[in-house]
Amino acid sequence: MYRTNTCGELNRTNIGSHVTLAGWVQRTRKMGGMTFVDLRDRYGITQLVFSDNTNAQLCEEANRLGREFVIQIEGIVSERSNKNANILTGEIEIIVDKLRTLTSSEVPPFTIEDDTDGGDDLRMKYRYLDLRRSFVRKNLELRHKMTMEVRRYLDSQGFLEVETPMLIGSTPEGARDFVVPSRMNPGQFYALPQSPQTLKQLLMVSGFDRYFQIVKCFRDEDLRADRQPEFTQIDCEMSFVEQEDVINLFESMAKHLFKTLRGIELKEAFPRMTWHDAIKYYGSDKPDLRFEMKFVELAQVLKGCGFGVFDNAAYIGGICAQNAAVYTRKQLDNLIEFVKKPQIGANGLVYARVEADGSVKSSVDKFYTKDKLQELKVAMNANPGDLILIMSGDNANKTRKQLCELRLEMGNQLGLRNKNKFACLWVIDFPMFEWSDEENRLMAMHHPFTHPKDEDIPLLDTNAAEVRADAYDMVINGVEVGGGSIRIHDPKLQARMFEILGFTPEKAQEQFGFLMNAFKFGAPPHGGLAYGLDRWVSLFAGLDSIRDCIAFPKNNSGRDVMLDAPAPIEQKQLDELCLQTKQKE
Repeated sequence: MYRTNTCGELNRTNIGSHVTLAGWVQRTRKMGGMTFVDLRDRYGITQLVFSDNTNAQLCEEANRLGREFVIQIEGIVSERSNKNANILTGEIEIIVDKLRTLTSSEVPPFTIEDDTDGGDDLRMKYRYLDLRRSFVRKNLELRHKMTMEVRRYLDSQGFLEVETPMLIGSTPEGARDFVVPSRMNPGQFYALPQSPQTLKQLLMVSGFDRYFQIVKCFRDEDLRADRQPEFTQIDCEMSFVEQEDVINLFESMAKHLFKTLRGIELKEAFPRMTWHDAIKYYGSDKPDLRFEMKFVELAQVLKGCGFGVFDNAAYIGGICAQNAAVYTRKQLDNLIEFVKKPQIGANGLVYARVEADGSVKSSVDKFYTKDKLQELKVAMNANPGDLILIMSGDNANKTRKQLCELRLEMGNQLGLRNKNKFACLWVIDFPMFEWSDEENRLMAMHHPFTHPKDEDIPLLDTNAAEVRADAYDMVINGVEVGGGSIRIHDPKLQARMFEILGFTPEKAQEQFGFLMNAFKFGAPPHGGLAYGLDRWVSLFAGLDSIRDCIAFPKNNSGRDVMLDAPAPIEQKQLDELCLQTKQKE
């Protein structure tokens, strides 16, 4: 037996017991004739004590131990004199009488500590070492608990877990597919699924009624903190439901996860906001509602006063930052530089302070009378001590996005985006379509299987761009943690949808004939939702990136620097697949 106990379970009740432990050496400390070793395993850390007075040879062996050596010890549990309240075993230590080195270790390239000295790339290269850190391990433990809780909850609601294939046909409508060449079918390719969308719809046609799957999905798209080329969905579908049924069930599931995993009881119904209002008031379809700073449109107040930037703008909008009038000129200049960053792309901003006496001082005072500035204060519902920030532009939606970035930055600077505070929201009534300049046609905002709102179906023939979808996203703290829709189950309506999206009947049949044919045999009304497991875990763990809740993530270039993938393959493999490669110019 390598161990009788783990390094995280011994306490005062075990004092006097003879135990065997095994694990990794976290650190060693020599103090006079005593050597202390912190022994670590997945469960915690236990302090080991070696003494020259009792066993000089054993103490000498302990002094030769290096960081990350794997050892086994035997000894007596003793009460610790200098107790450590920061660890579970902080009241005890082990007086060692036997030591066995199981494996030695080279000096690791970074410290295996919560506050490590390893940078992102280095830790990703040696991810197996990074996973030894309790910070990362706890994230994966949380992920495990969440998947177990999800399965328990959905099972209690009558859902069946059904696996769908990883090798499917390519459906280019949407993000780019990862494709897999077929050796047995030369010149033909599988695709890795972006989601099991059509397959779960077929399960509904099959009468399975309630399906779920914790499933890997793949999208070949540009990466950022909350995206990976492969990610995990909690994928669900239900038959004989309307939008309200889906929202109610998965809101209940969200509350269950908050209560069981975070100890937070959310009693109130989650607020709902239309997509149109989210864009109008927050410049985003995933607004962070932990703080206000709602956009106020100011064209009627500020146009026509001789300030050309505003007079010629298609959109003027402002936010009010409470108690931020204390910002210095340098801080305000930094905000101007922030909105000018290439990734935001604004030309600048205008600011106005509401002074203690109620007067308003603006960066464009010479263009506006005192009465007009008071009108601005009233429009912004600003009070003494508040700071008004205003942006304008030729394109309303573009300017709103820029103002959204400024709002979030102010939320960060003013400490309003507390990771232990949660603001949950449903965004509903999305547009059915969005225009693509690149494709020069309407594209499905979600996917081509989303059902339009019943009252908007007549607009498909007259003004398709105005059609709203039976689609809904759950947003928490400005992060889309899940989304879904009611699906089309009428083959005629589905054919009409493909037509609007520019599919010829032949192309629609080629790509989605299997689904349209299935609909001919009695498809029930159905809808569903997919939660992003990685995003849920990172939200609950208070992470800025989903990478630290994934065991082996890719970096921002989509590379696995540990496995050095992607990588070239041998010519023999290329020949078997009937493939040729060429260098990109």
